Amino acid sequence: MDEHHIGKRQSLSQQMTLNRDREFIQQLKADYCQILLRYFNNDNTVKQQIERFINVAFDAKVPVPQIIEIHMELIDEFSKQLKLEGRNDEVLLDYRLTLIDILAHLCEIYRTSIS
Repeated sequence: MDEHHIGKRQSLSQQMTLNRDREFIQQLKADYCQILLRYFNNDNTVKQQIERFINVAFDAKVPVPQIIEIHMELIDEFSKQLKLEGRNDEVLLDYRLTLIDILAHLCEIYRTSIS
């Protein structure tokens, strides 16, 4: 096989990896969105969703800054929607608790995995 074909194959493999990564992050973002939407409801499944989210993020070695970025992107989208509806977006400040909760769970998994 010549270098041209090898280069094309490597490029295709890299593109497929990027697409899988993008799809994975989109799914993670969708899961996080569901957690945000249910966080302040008396929905007992939210704790299970958080545990599932944390386990997936931990197993995939998702960096904490990426989780924060997902949170910020979603809050920004929610803020824009509220402003379009003519509503105040101050309520979104409460959703910092969701991020703190997620990060605290993730830190606990990291802590217990070391010992």
